[in-house]
Amino acid sequence: MLMSFWGFLYGNYFRFWLKWVLRLLTGKCELQRIFEGTKAGAQRTLGIEHSLELSKNKVLRNAVRVEEAEVEKCVRDIMQEKKIEQKDTRFKTNLHISLLQISGYKKLYLDVENLRKVPYDSDNEEHEEQLIELWNLLMPHENLKARITKQWCDIGFQGDDPKTDFRGMGLLGLVNLVYFSKHYTDEARQILSRSNHPKLGYSYAIVGINLTEMAYSLLKNGALKSHLYNVVSGLPQMEHFHQFYCYLVYEFDKFWFEEEPESIMHFNQYREKFHEKIKGLLLDYNVVLTLQN
Repeated sequence: MLMSFWGFLYGNYFRFWLKWVLRLLTGKCELQRIFEGTKAGAQRTLGIEHSLELSKNKVLRNAVRVEEAEVEKCVRDIMQEKKIEQKDTRFKTNLHISLLQISGYKKLYLDVENLRKVPYDSDNEEHEEQLIELWNLLMPHENLKARITKQWCDIGFQGDDPKTDFRGMGLLGLVNLVYFSKHYTDEARQILSRSNHPKLGYSYAIVGINLTEMAYSLLKNGALKSHLYNVVSGLPQMEHFHQFYCYLVYEFDKFWFEEEPESIMHFNQYREKFHEKIKGLLLDYNVVLTLQN
C-alpha cells in the first residue's frame, strides 16, 4: 500500500520536478542523460522505454508503440519536441536503435503468438512434413513404420499420434523442436539419448513443448527484453526466439541431471525451480542466454 502510494507520488509529481532540476543543471533532457550514462544494450533501451512510457508528452509516450516503418519519423519528432538539434547524429542513431528494439520486441511477440495459435493439422502437408523431419533428424537410422505408431514414444511423445501433444503450444511447439534438432543436431541427439536414462529419464518431446511454453511466457511478460536487447542491436526476429528456446532445452537437460529428481512425477516441481533460475538470470541487465555461450 505504502509502496504504491509512493509510486503514485513519484510518477505524478516528484519525477517531473526531478527531471526539471536535472535538465536545469545539465542542460540535457532525460533521454540524453540515459544515452550518456548507460552502455548500449538492455540497460539503455529499458531506460529509454521506461522514460517514454512515463512521459506526459504524447509524442514521446506514443513512441513505444510505433512500428518499424514509423521509427525514423518518430525519432525526428522526439528530437523536435525535446529541442535536440537534428544534426546530433549520435543521439539520433542511438534513439533509432532503441526504438527498433522496442517495436521489434512487440512485433516478435505477435509473430510468436500467431504461430502458437495455429493448431497442428494432420491434413496440412507442411505440418506433416515438419513432423517427419523431426523424426528423421533425431532417428536417422530408423524408419517410421507408419504415420500413427508407438514409435513416436521413442522421441518422447505421449502416444502413437504426436498431433495431440501440440494442443497447448500449437505449431510453435513443433517448430521449436525442429529448429533445435536441425541447428544443433548433435546436441539434440545427445539429449534425446540422455532422456532415455533408466532412472533420470524424461519424455524428450513433451519436455521440449513444455519449454516452448516457458519461452513463450517469458516473452509475453517482458522478461526476455533484457536478453534480446543485448543480443540484437535492432529488430529481434523469430530466429532469436528459437535460439533462446535452444538454450532452455540444453540448460534444462543439464539442470535435470544435476538435480537428480527421484522420479518424473516431480517434474513440475523441478520445472518451476528451473523457471525461477532463468527468471533470476534475466534480471541482470548484461544477460545473454544463448547456446553458443
